[in-house]
Amino acid sequence: MPRYFLHLRHGPGPDGLALDPDGDEFAGPEEARAHALAVARDLIARVRLHAVRDWFACTFEVTDEHGQPVAQVPFSETVTEEDDAD
Repeated sequence: MPRYFLHLRHGPGPDGLALDPDGDEFAGPEEARAHALAVARDLIARVRLHAVRDWFACTFEVTDEHGQPVAQVPFSETVTEEDDAD
């Protein structure tokens, strides 16, 4: 099964990218993207970091095991239109 890495973009430049050194195995890029959204929801709900002032300004930069980009997952995508209606 291929390995995907969810690198956290929390600011500009190289200092604004937290690299995922281990990655996780997923069947494909869509499953990696779905996992990234789930992790983003969890981070927004549970984690407070000095380096991250606004989770909704963050993005997961998902790469494959060869370092090739396969998806960008903005944390703002964790909010759906249904959530806005509440």
